[in-house]
Amino acid sequence: MKTRILHEVGLRDGLQMEKQVVPLEVKIRWSEKLIESGVDILQLGSFVHPEKVPQMADTDALFRHFNQAGRKPANVVLSGLVLNEKGLDRGLACGVDMFCMGVSASETHSKKNTGMTVSEATDRIVGAAKAALASGKRVQVSVQSAFGCGFEGAVPVERVLSILEKYFEAGLNAVSLADTAGHALPEQVETLFSKVFKLNPQAECACHLHNTYGLGLANCRAAMNAGVQIFESAIAGLGGCPFTKVAGGNVCTEDLVHYWQRGGVRTDLDLPKLIEAARDMAQHFDRDMPGMVHKSGPVSYAVTL
Repeated sequence: MKTRILHEVGLRDGLQMEKQVVPLEVKIRWSEKLIESGVDILQLGSFVHPEKVPQMADTDALFRHFNQAGRKPANVVLSGLVLNEKGLDRGLACGVDMFCMGVSASETHSKKNTGMTVSEATDRIVGAAKAALASGKRVQVSVQSAFGCGFEGAVPVERVLSILEKYFEAGLNAVSLADTAGHALPEQVETLFSKVFKLNPQAECACHLHNTYGLGLANCRAAMNAGVQIFESAIAGLGGCPFTKVAGGNVCTEDLVHYWQRGGVRTDLDLPKLIEAARDMAQHFDRDMPGMVHKSGPVSYAVTL
């Protein structure tokens, strides 16, 4: 495995907050730019009810487009988010490579997001994840609101670990911890991921961090210190969960890649292509995007660390 794996979630988590629905042909154009940049995993969308999240209504069509002969990216895994068995069936039908699904560690957030308690959602997601594995698909399960909740405040570490234990007992070792509310502190991130690796040394850990309070990249550094290899980020810093109290954007992809490359990490990723995509998004939405490097331009030299 590479020392750092980039999972681009901008087309899903980045767009789900946008009121202006992006046409399918524009999503295809952005997806092509992201594929050309060399991202490892590209999340094309989520399989949710189109009336609840209109921005995701064409997710099936987007997957079908990139699963056509000659359009399937050779070195990019196409991921999709599902909330239940119906979403799983849709994803299987249109060619998802990797299914992402999860449970919130916050009872309030869980009920707002899924209409289920944490316990109910955990049982349902474990069942769906095992079905996806049985279908020969890659699966990543997550714990949302793992570092705090906008409605409830602090989330007990024991509750996060108890959800993870159920995942591991079911043979689900690819896990992601999500800072849905953006409350995480670097020390908290490093400590919690260290506990996860102690619980299961074979865990394949990902982090999904938000920059709501400006600590996104610092929290990425903390995750790196703990041994996390997979990082979920959104182009231009778009995004946020529509069902949390204060929605803030994701860690910005081009900012994260710029940070890595200044330290000599993942120089194979095409940063200019990522910047081009971010600027295209800013022009489309006709507003300033949260990311920084697409506005300032990158620093061209690496630093010996």
